Amino acid sequence: MIAFRPSPARLPPDRRVYAIGDVHGCLDRLRMLHAAIAEDCARRPVAAPLLIHLGDYVDRGPDSAGVVALLAAGDPLPGIRTVNLMGNHEHTMLAALSGDGAAAIDWMFNGGVAALASWGIAATAPRGSWVRAVPPAHRAFLENLALRHAEGGYLFVHAGVRPGVPLERQASEDLRGIRQPFLSTERSFGAVIVHGHTPTQAPVVKANRIGIDTGAVFGGKLTCVVLEADRLAFLQA
Repeated sequence: MIAFRPSPARLPPDRRVYAIGDVHGCLDRLRMLHAAIAEDCARRPVAAPLLIHLGDYVDRGPDSAGVVALLAAGDPLPGIRTVNLMGNHEHTMLAALSGDGAAAIDWMFNGGVAALASWGIAATAPRGSWVRAVPPAHRAFLENLALRHAEGGYLFVHAGVRPGVPLERQASEDLRGIRQPFLSTERSFGAVIVHGHTPTQAPVVKANRIGIDTGAVFGGKLTCVVLEADRLAFLQA
């Protein structure tokens, strides 16, 4: 059974959200979490379930290509609508594939070598060949990722938001990549922010945010937060 606890925000009675943190090529763990979500929905049906992936599907882990292929194929769980958000790693990868030399160096330094290998190409191959190794459907999926999703009293983003800036005016680079001062502030953002991006040993639940990057690619767990009514729980793989 899932162990629920009070949540700092609410969802309408007919809604349930499953949000998964940074995957980073850990396809096996993602499939395990999807199976756990399907089992929970079968055991506890709800009218309108939603699955959200918070970004960083690529880099560092063993199968970036497999993760992207799975998500690019459409909703991975029948009957559960899926929203896929963009992380900073997808943004850097796209810039590198477009020919941006600085982005290419950054990508290689931050896990792009493993990502390219999963698409069957060496990082030492000419940069112009990188884009041809990634199928058009995979590139289209990455290019069309959303930056945010609002649901009930929650806002789902990859990294966080900038304190003091209205939610509707947040910069895309902050939604994808902010850490401080977002992580340390105790001020209300107007919604509880559900995010990944910053690895922690366990999920973080505060009055203004819920962090669920638990470092799957660094030997930790891949985490899913389950949100319904005024409570939350966690699934991990």
